[in-house]
Amino acid sequence: MRKSIFCLLFILMLICSAVIGSAHFTMVFPGDSAESVWDVTPEDYIAELGDTKDIYIMWGHPYEHILFDMSTVPEISVTKPDGTVEELEVEEITVDGMDENGNMGTFVAYKTSFTVDQMGDSVISVKYEDIDEDMVDFTKAVIHSGEEMWVGWDSEIGQDTEIIPYMRPYGMEEGFVFAGKALYNGEALTDADVEVEIYHTLEEGIEIVEAAEEKFPYDAPMVFTRLTKSNAAGEFLYTLDEPGIWFVGATMEPEEGQPVRGVFIIPVIESFPEESISSAELDAAVAEAKQAAEEAKTASSTESASTPGFIATIALAGIFGALYTIMRKE
Repeated sequence: MRKSIFCLLFILMLICSAVIGSAHFTMVFPGDSAESVWDVTPEDYIAELGDTKDIYIMWGHPYEHILFDMSTVPEISVTKPDGTVEELEVEEITVDGMDENGNMGTFVAYKTSFTVDQMGDSVISVKYEDIDEDMVDFTKAVIHSGEEMWVGWDSEIGQDTEIIPYMRPYGMEEGFVFAGKALYNGEALTDADVEVEIYHTLEEGIEIVEAAEEKFPYDAPMVFTRLTKSNAAGEFLYTLDEPGIWFVGATMEPEEGQPVRGVFIIPVIESFPEESISSAELDAAVAEAKQAAEEAKTASSTESASTPGFIATIALAGIFGALYTIMRKE
């Protein structure tokens, strides 16, 4: 009897760990229609002055392309390049997709729109409270307009939990390092879990999840949702090694009450320009990276764990990110 109870508890633990290992995110996708929104690309986050951008908001697992009904109406606003804020009206819609059991169906989602009336960066802010997950999600996505009009992408807009990017979140190529700072009520969110996940279309999601479960049967979700931590200043970094739509979320876990997460969406483009590299150039890049690593190691022994040290880490991570991209081209 005791053995049977133990086995049952073990199975339940495995089920729970599988659910926890795959992160829910508020997906904020520009698109032309609910039917085509799943084909979102980094270019959809670019606009011309005067464009009306339709924004679709869904709730689910981006990596596996699993959807859930949104249980409350999201609050949405746009912060414009000059700092003015426009509250946006939302309408309930349905989108087609797949549930966590692999069944196809329709799911409650929302849609809004706004007119790009300023050159620069318009920051979409979405607050969504999910009843089933018992959490509040604050998500940001940037719509960019205008050549070299790189204004507003790092705006602090006052979300309860918020990510402030250190890197401009467009024009980022695969292999680039994304760094930022997590805030809670305007203060550094220290030692927080930072989840990182890329979006897949339905077909891609089914294929890659099957491959992951076959290759990593002991813990497939470890490659679905990547995880890092913020430091004492609330800072973090991660290499976004594939082109696509990435989600980066830092969570404030209170002792009591709901977790409150801040999410930033980063569209990552393919490496540019696409060109081959010779073996000699690859060897030189490897040698340069090794030398930079040794110099960083020497420097770290004399500097404190402060912002300069963090910036040095970003620089080093950038070198290895570039090296990784070069090696993938071979």
